Parts: sequence; C-alpha cells; structure tokens
Amino acid sequence: MASPMIDFCEQANPNVLTEVRRIKRFENATRIHNGLTSDPEKRVLFWMAERTPRCVSSDHLTLLGFLAQVLAGVSYALARWNRYWLLAGIFFLALNWLGDSLDGTLARLRQQQRPRYGFYADHIVDSFGGLALMGGLGLSGYMHPYIAIGLLVAFLLLSIQSYLATYTLGEFQLSFWKFGPTELRILLSIGNVALLYRPMIFHGNYRLFDIGGTVGLVGMSAMLIFFTVRNTRRLYVEERIR
Repeated sequence: MASPMIDFCEQANPNVLTEVRRIKRFENATRIHNGLTSDPEKRVLFWMAERTPRCVSSDHLTLLGFLAQVLAGVSYALARWNRYWLLAGIFFLALNWLGDSLDGTLARLRQQQRPRYGFYADHIVDSFGGLALMGGLGLSGYMHPYIAIGLLVAFLLLSIQSYLATYTLGEFQLSFWKFGPTELRILLSIGNVALLYRPMIFHGNYRLFDIGGTVGLVGMSAMLIFFTVRNTRRLYVEERIR
C-alpha cells in the first residue's frame, strides 16, 4: 500500500509526489524457487555464466529465450504436417531454457542487475512467448485448441497471481508445488518423444496431449486457487482492521 506521505502528495502536490517516487529505493523481492531440479540447475547455470563470453549480455540471452519459445510454437504448428518437427521443438525448448534461465544468473554474476527493467522485460516476453507456444500446440493437431486456450489462460492467471504477490508480499514465487518452468519444459520434451510413437492412447480413443493438457489444466487451476486463497488470507491477517 502507498505510504501516508505519498497519499498526501497525491492529493496536495503532484510535483512532490514525482520527486518522492524518483528518490524511492527499489527493493528486490525474495526469490522462492524450490522446483524438483532447482538445486542442480543453479549449479549448472552458475558454471555456464562463469564461462559465457563477455560479448554476450543478459539482454542477448533474454532475446534468445523469447525467440526460441516462439520457434517452439512454430515447430508444434508445423508438426501437423510432419511429426519430426516435434524433435525441433525439443531443441527450441532447450534453447528457451538456456536464454530464459541464464540471463538473470549472468547479470547477478557480473554485478549488472537492473531489477525493475529485468523483471519487467523478462516476464512480458514470457507472456508473449507463452501465447506463441500454446498457439502452436492448438494448431498442431496433437491437442484440442480449447485445451491449449485453457492452459494459456491458466498460465497467465498464475503469472498475474505471482506478480501481485511479488508486489504485495515481497516474494517472487518461481515454482509451485515443486514445479517450475524447467520441469514443465522437461515434461513437454518427454511428451514430444512420446508423440512420435504413440500420439493416441486408451485404445486410440484419446490424444496423448489432450489427456496431459487436461491434467496440467486441473493442476494449474488447483495451484491458482490454493495460492490465491493463501495469499489473500495472509494479507488480510497482516492488515486486519482493529
């Protein structure tokens, strides 16, 4: 919530408000990352960051991650006509992991953090990248478009929940119930391999990714409800009216 000073300035003198906001120190939120692969992933990313050429910046990696996610979506769309594009999708998911995960580690190692710019740029491109990925899945013929749309909506709502918690609680949740972006990329890659051999399951009556997408949608919806209720209750208790 805004401070009493800022509230006063908004009502009395907008010029003073601008100055208060200019000199206000930005504070990083606490990063909470307890995914299944988070510990070995951190060690690998640090090792890679130490060996990254100086000509490569965190901005380059963010752009790489975004373009790779878009191309992963394109690969899914092209897999409608040639299933071996699913293998290209695995490659682009790996590149997406590299760019999306290494950019922040590289900035922290080089002491080149830009907390506000980095947070905003990284997560707005994630939103557009998610749109491209789910769009490709919806066009692939391996997943019903309605399920792909549902997954996209659930992803965006979880993102909104996470960003609101970052602002109000000072905690940035990178994973939910041991699952984060890396775990999801691994599951998608395994699913791509499975699609090459068995796209239909249960005696050929259901698409593999329809079943997997439905399970993912239920899980993401449960996460959204749980964390929304938990954070709302926590904020209510911390700001109880007495």
